[in-house]
Amino acid sequence: MTTTAQATQQDIDKARRKAGRRQSMWGWFFTAPFGIVFLIFLVIPLAYAFYLSLFTYSQVFGERFTGLSNYARVFTDPIFLTGMGRVVLYTVVMVPIQLGLALFFALLLDTMKNRFGSASRLCIFLPYAIPGVIGALMWGFMYSKNMGPFTSIFELFGMQTPNFLSPNGIFGALVNVVTWQWTGYYMVILYSALQSIPTELYESARIDGAGEFRIATRIKIPMISGSMVMVTIFSLIGTLQFYTEPTVLRNQAPTVIPPEYTPNMYAQALAFNYNDTNYSATVSFALGLIVVIFSVIFMKLTSKQSGLED
Repeated sequence: MTTTAQATQQDIDKARRKAGRRQSMWGWFFTAPFGIVFLIFLVIPLAYAFYLSLFTYSQVFGERFTGLSNYARVFTDPIFLTGMGRVVLYTVVMVPIQLGLALFFALLLDTMKNRFGSASRLCIFLPYAIPGVIGALMWGFMYSKNMGPFTSIFELFGMQTPNFLSPNGIFGALVNVVTWQWTGYYMVILYSALQSIPTELYESARIDGAGEFRIATRIKIPMISGSMVMVTIFSLIGTLQFYTEPTVLRNQAPTVIPPEYTPNMYAQALAFNYNDTNYSATVSFALGLIVVIFSVIFMKLTSKQSGLED
């Protein structure tokens, strides 16, 4: 009897292991297409770029292995450091503006439970649906002093048209373009987080005499702190890799926006203008390392709010 029971249990365990292997096999089968694409278009190019960054090319010696000397060079390169300082300044300014507007709109729309609220969400999110290149081209047209709509508006009121693409105006012009495009995306994330909060909490707070402002600051914002941390990390990563908008607007302001205006633009100029792919790869990896460091530090500082703290 005991022997029969043991044999039956062994058969059951064997069947379970077989079923587990079958499920694992199907799992690998369905994830294989993504894995192949991920390997071919991300892992292999990154590995090859890192390999290139370990070499230095010169017309005298050709391409020779120099190890990490390019990385020692890039962190003392004044062009790279200037561009990096510029994007850090953009980060300090743009991230609070984007997240502040996104949070404001999310809280405002959370109180609007009618058709106007749905239309408003769509209008605020719509700029994100426009490709960054198209958006930058549109703003470049509007910034134009010759035929832009702002020129007509200022002339209508008898005012001198400011030059948005001048050395003094380009910073604010780029901040406006990026804020206009990304605020709606972050708003949708925060608005979705607000929708997951039980409405009973609001009703209890109102019974206790709390107003809408107090509910927003004491209930809503603290309960979506994890989503706030997430969108902040998204915004940090995106701003530190600033590229599309200044590259497009450079066509209208080539003397104001140089080819090495940001580290990403510097890497492109090195590769395609100066044919220095080795140092271009080094600049790209150095920027990636800085982005990772910034993100990790921010996550550590906000681990309690994001729920990542043990």
